[in-house]
Amino acid sequence: MKSVRTVGERGVLAELANPDDVLALTEMLNREPCAGQREVVPAAETVLITAESPAAAERIKTALATRTIPPYQHSAGKLVEIDTIYDGQDLAVVAELAGISPEAVVAAHTGQLWTVAFTGFVPGFGYMVGENGVLNVPRRATPRTSVDAGSVALGGAYTGVYPRRSPGGWQIIGHTNCPMWDSNRPEPALVSPGTSVRYKAVRELVEVRQPDPGRLAASTRNSGLEVQRSVPLTLVQDLGRPGYAAIGVSRSGALDQGSLRRANRLVGNPEDATALEVVDGGLSVRAVGDQIVALTGAPAGIRISSAAGTRTVKVATAFALLDGETLTLSPPSRGVRSYLAIRGAFEAEQVLGSSSADTMAALGPSPLAVGDFLSVGADPGTAVGLPETQPDFPDDTAVELKIGPGPRADWFSPGALRSLLSQEWTVTNESNRIGMRLSGEPLERIRDDELPSEGTICGVIQVPPTGQPVVFLSDHPVTGGYPVIAVVAPKDLDKAAQIPAGGKVRFTPSPSMTESTS
Repeated sequence: MKSVRTVGERGVLAELANPDDVLALTEMLNREPCAGQREVVPAAETVLITAESPAAAERIKTALATRTIPPYQHSAGKLVEIDTIYDGQDLAVVAELAGISPEAVVAAHTGQLWTVAFTGFVPGFGYMVGENGVLNVPRRATPRTSVDAGSVALGGAYTGVYPRRSPGGWQIIGHTNCPMWDSNRPEPALVSPGTSVRYKAVRELVEVRQPDPGRLAASTRNSGLEVQRSVPLTLVQDLGRPGYAAIGVSRSGALDQGSLRRANRLVGNPEDATALEVVDGGLSVRAVGDQIVALTGAPAGIRISSAAGTRTVKVATAFALLDGETLTLSPPSRGVRSYLAIRGAFEAEQVLGSSSADTMAALGPSPLAVGDFLSVGADPGTAVGLPETQPDFPDDTAVELKIGPGPRADWFSPGALRSLLSQEWTVTNESNRIGMRLSGEPLERIRDDELPSEGTICGVIQVPPTGQPVVFLSDHPVTGGYPVIAVVAPKDLDKAAQIPAGGKVRFTPSPSMTESTS
């Protein structure tokens, strides 16, 4: 093991010498987990371990520093064959780069066994390493804005199959109909770390039915809410789907988890029940049947209208929404995201045990649209909660976010961390549920080489070559290729979720950050 690095309060990054060591350590940790271990995320040359607490993370870091990694044994376990038509637009380019003919490229691709080293990018995408380096070719200088689902491609030492249409910079050599991801399967990802893969050249492909996208559960419209108006980013959310980072799926879930929990408590639901995440107000729904609802998070205006007249109600308080009444939200006076819970919870199809909408991975229900009907589940049979006090939400002043140490601070100049802490950063319009993009005086890197993909967690502050930081939020990719200079403390992620575009951020060091830089 080359090194063991700290990732914020609850992460540990083990740096290994080669992909076989990555697979060996991953297998060992899955077979013999450390006390307090939560998730294990293999990547190109590292393994990220997340822990249940800061104390557990320290114990894991100490244990890894003394562990001996056994040699990885390539097992004769799961083998996946992928029928492929080799007609990709980059096939000739790959042949030229490799110094062989296009026919030899096909022979080299099909003539060796590939092993999934790690997953990431999008769910179902496996980074596969081969038995030799014949097809080790660089990525495209300019990534494509759209790559078709099923494209078989090469990038560096890896090959892989794009599970769905997405941007991409790998060299495309063919295509397949093999479904790399299907949420309806017991194991949605066809491949996972350690899976063996063999590609087979064919002249034609068998038609494969693609899975239906996530949607709201079918309903008889007896009880629930009918959507009258909705902004594009009104999403169904719960507390997410932890435990699947190893197959390329982040936790996702409500960005402001404290507010979602609060809304559910108010209406008597379990804290992790399904609710709505509403950005900047703009939602209007009509009640079918008498309902009990509550709004928390960013304090939007709440107007209830019916044939009998109009009334207003308070946030963070449970209230009745009677049959036929319409609830309309106006933009909040502070913050960004409001959470609407209903007694009994909204019914929606689940993917990997959660109904949360993941905008990066395209999992879960689609954004709400006019005419959608939100069916309500069974009454929980518990008491409605008393009104609750909400935290302060961002105004015109800078929001302070505590940060802990990042694993790649040594990629930056000595003054970069001081610059990160000393200036006010502006949240840009490009921010979303995947990440909060910041603008300010660029942070200076002292290394210009490409960082092999590493596991990430919510709150990491990645710094691309522009020097402008990006704070990963709930829908972040599980692996990333830019160095992480620091990590936002878990307790401050709810605050980060409420900072609007144009808002200001100031980072302050946590005690662990101060100790690591002293």
